[in-house]
Amino acid sequence: MPYGPLFYNKLNYLDNTFFPNTQKRRNNLSYAYWERSLFQRACSVFEFELPNEWGGNVKDFFYYCLYRFGYVCVLHLPKYGLIFQPCSLKGYNIYYQPTEAIITNKAFTMSENNTKHIIGENCELIKLTPDYLSTWDIISYYAEKLSSLDAAIAMSIECSKAGFLLGAKTKAAAESLKKMMDKISRGECCVIYDTKLVTDDPVSKDSPFQYWDRKLKENYITSDQLNDFQTILNNFDAEIGIKTIPYQKKERLVTSEAESRMIDSAARSIVWYETLSSSIEKVNHMFNTDIKVRLRYDETETNLNEGYKENGMG
Repeated sequence: MPYGPLFYNKLNYLDNTFFPNTQKRRNNLSYAYWERSLFQRACSVFEFELPNEWGGNVKDFFYYCLYRFGYVCVLHLPKYGLIFQPCSLKGYNIYYQPTEAIITNKAFTMSENNTKHIIGENCELIKLTPDYLSTWDIISYYAEKLSSLDAAIAMSIECSKAGFLLGAKTKAAAESLKKMMDKISRGECCVIYDTKLVTDDPVSKDSPFQYWDRKLKENYITSDQLNDFQTILNNFDAEIGIKTIPYQKKERLVTSEAESRMIDSAARSIVWYETLSSSIEKVNHMFNTDIKVRLRYDETETNLNEGYKENGMG
């Protein structure tokens, strides 16, 4: 693939994709981990009953296409039978809805790739959201936050290992301090040093060492960061439809708060469920199939409400 120079307009576009634009939180292993983790977490919201031919790895690809692209095209080909494919959309009708699906696949013949796929005539869409967009923006949004907080927690834990900052007036004293700190960091329970190193200067009477006590107990924030970590995960769960409650709340959780959180977590998933159900109904009607979808966590609402009462939350 050829590359060209990036001019100011392209650089501005790339920089302003991130906010704040001085921080790039995506090109790292932590972001990749959370992106993958949150995607798999999101896949648990809906349970599909798909044709037998779409089981196993094919079902995994179905989930990926649905959450990554927002929709899949269902069509029938004589060679493959009933299949689904990721696609692009083209055209619009009187209600500004797409009218054609563009599908290309290296496994298809030239005639199969050149076939027109008219939505509602020889193919249908299974879509996740009403606006034909995916949910990957939600996954990316929270993966960035978790990746950033992940790095902050790692730094906080590392910094909490030493409760003070050390200073040395001579090179020999500095090297000795480094060696002692290396031994302590390795886990040695007893470190022996030369007492000459701590002898005061005979002229100035100054100590060869200086230190600054950081008072770790007063400045320890790792526990707060871990609570924030769980709060972000809870917010993501509420976004995608996993029933959750703010259990990190220290006070007594009343029934109205729990119910409010339950409704909040169901808001978007209900919209997605209705969109999926409507599009699946069209697919079933066109191809005489029996594809079904249901909310996996919908049936747990009663059990959760009973749990609130048992735990004194209501």
